[in-house]
Amino acid sequence: MYRYNLFTKIVLLIVIMLIPIMMLYIYSNRTTTEVLRRELNQSNINQLNFFQTQVNTNIELLSSWPNLLIHDPDIVSFNDIYLQNGYLNLDAITLVKRIQSKLAIQESSSNWRSHLSIYSPSLMRLVTDNDMSDYRISQAQRWAKPGWQVTSLHDNNRMTFNFSWTTISPYTASTPDLRDASTVIRVEFDSSNIQDMLDKFKSDGRRDPFYYNPELGVVYNRSADHPLTDELISHLREKPLQELESRTIDISDQQYMVNAVRSEVTGWYMVDYIPLDDVLQPIHNSNRLFYLSMIALLLMSCLASYLLYAQVQVPIRQLIAGFDRLKQEDYSVRIRPKGRSEFAYLSIRFNSMVAQIQSLFENVYMEKIHVREARLKQLQSQINPHFFYNCFSFITSMAKLNNQQAVIAMSKNLSQYYRYTTRQERDLVPMIEEIDFVQNYLEIQQMRMSRLNYNIHLPETIKSILIPPLIVQPLVENAVIHGIERYSSAGLITITGWYENDQWFLSVEDDGKGMEPEALVNLQQSLSEPLGEEMGCGLWNVHQRLTLRFGEQSGVHLSASELGGLKVTLSWTSNQGTNIQE
Repeated sequence: MYRYNLFTKIVLLIVIMLIPIMMLYIYSNRTTTEVLRRELNQSNINQLNFFQTQVNTNIELLSSWPNLLIHDPDIVSFNDIYLQNGYLNLDAITLVKRIQSKLAIQESSSNWRSHLSIYSPSLMRLVTDNDMSDYRISQAQRWAKPGWQVTSLHDNNRMTFNFSWTTISPYTASTPDLRDASTVIRVEFDSSNIQDMLDKFKSDGRRDPFYYNPELGVVYNRSADHPLTDELISHLREKPLQELESRTIDISDQQYMVNAVRSEVTGWYMVDYIPLDDVLQPIHNSNRLFYLSMIALLLMSCLASYLLYAQVQVPIRQLIAGFDRLKQEDYSVRIRPKGRSEFAYLSIRFNSMVAQIQSLFENVYMEKIHVREARLKQLQSQINPHFFYNCFSFITSMAKLNNQQAVIAMSKNLSQYYRYTTRQERDLVPMIEEIDFVQNYLEIQQMRMSRLNYNIHLPETIKSILIPPLIVQPLVENAVIHGIERYSSAGLITITGWYENDQWFLSVEDDGKGMEPEALVNLQQSLSEPLGEEMGCGLWNVHQRLTLRFGEQSGVHLSASELGGLKVTLSWTSNQGTNIQE
């Protein structure tokens, strides 16, 4: 009736109103998330810069110790000692003790655990804060490298790193030969100091910070998640790290925000990562709350729209449907009133009006039915004499030829036919009775024409269908007379029934010559026109009876048969009633 009802329109209007709100919220939420990520990245970078500054300060402090100690008078005096017999005298031993005390004091001046050692190439002795031992120049020669040197060590299946810095006097820009040097001072510390700072950094709220060098390895904090850290490192290796780096890495359907800052002193990166879900969880919770609120608002709006639809539009649609059916002369329509609203009052008044109209037109309608039934009886009665004339002509011919068997068979079948046609009080008969009657006719025609054969294919369901009497026999008679008798090569008639698209169909086909397409179209058109003098009444009567009985969609359809002749198809519906939707 209407393309869109009131309920659909209201729901669409609500959805259209909610769309800008949703788009604005999504835009605002996305902007907030981007700002939060940017600020969080900047905050993490600042934190990592501060950490790197602390590490660099401690490392630079340690690297300054050799430069300070190399100018100490005791250490200079130690360099000038030359042994004659391989043993130190008392003054030299006292000097070494003072040097060891200074080394110990220097080591304790820093929070980091470090180790200072002085090597005298002339004495080939190595002095530490608690020991002095022989040390070959070939062993010490490995120290002669500029800058901080890092070596990896394996301790109880875990890797640690040793950082060392060597100062040689006198200084030379190229790699020196320690046999030409007077003093070598070396300071070293292990990665446990960095681990201590990582643990402290983690206790301030960071996740799992680690110290990383792409060429050497990783210094983990002591409570690090090693598998996750290793997987993050594998992703970091896919692209070279910059001085300041911020990346988002996906691991196991979870996003991690990774920040890295490079140390200009050691070349190592301080890396920290945070799961974005932990940071964005409040925003996600807010999003869920907003979406749930929008869904609840939409559902409540739909409920309000449905109530408006049910209370207003449904009664209006019932009234409109009632008037439409009344327009189609269906005076049995009634509307069931609901509630005590104004629409219930209108429904009651509508029913009262229709009842009065039905009472006025009932007599006229019944008179039309009586006229229609009388016309059906008249059409049916026109067919009976047509067949009688042919039968009596056949009996006369057989009697002249002294063919008593044919006369007896014809008389027997004619008596059965007469018994069938005299039951005119029935308007409808089962299909099986009509088909039995047609078989009697075909058996009689087989006596006249030995070349006549017939096939009947009917499903069991169609045999009990009620049809007007003498509705199939005229079609078979036309097939015999016009399709078989006129052509000596013809001799087959096929009767087929089926059900399709809520309609019953029955076709009669012959293998005669058939009709030209133009003549076939003209004959089909004439079935719906008044009966003319040039056209037989049999086929026209069948079409008119089907149309009057079952409606305009029923009737006779003509077409060319696959057998070569003409195919006449009857179509009708078994139920012509219409259901009234209230």
